[in-house]
Amino acid sequence: MTSSSAHLRKALSKIASNRLQKELVEWQVNPPAGFKHKVTDNLQRWIIEVNGAPGTLFANETYQLQVDFPEHYPLEAPQVIFVPPAPLHPHIYSNGHVCLDILYDSWSPAMTVNSICISILSMLSSSTAKQRPADNDRYVKNCRNGSSPKETRWWFHDDKVC
Repeated sequence: MTSSSAHLRKALSKIASNRLQKELVEWQVNPPAGFKHKVTDNLQRWIIEVNGAPGTLFANETYQLQVDFPEHYPLEAPQVIFVPPAPLHPHIYSNGHVCLDILYDSWSPAMTVNSICISILSMLSSSTAKQRPADNDRYVKNCRNGSSPKETRWWFHDDKVC
């Protein structure tokens, strides 16, 4: 078993389950623009289709996010990765890991899947170049065997590079 799937072994707490059911209902009533939740029977893993915003480098492109919710969501951030092929972006590694502070150090239980999606779309939309992070090859090599991005010690030193 990979470490990225290991955290899925523990069932959601009652609080997490109730919160996710509430978010799912809200999503169905008012989905964020540019996103589509692929319905499954697994409340703990959401697959979300992301459409690049018009007028950006990612316009007319579609990607998939995999959102895995931990046992103690929303007290703990979900794991969010792009299902390969991931977009070419300075904050997105080729293995789908996303360098975005709200998914790690700046997570708040007040955040929702909706707010995560809006942040990711904003990150994509503000990109001025289609390129991988400078350390992509080294990072991906060190993430072999399915390690989770939550096991990475991210260094958020500016808004341009991880």
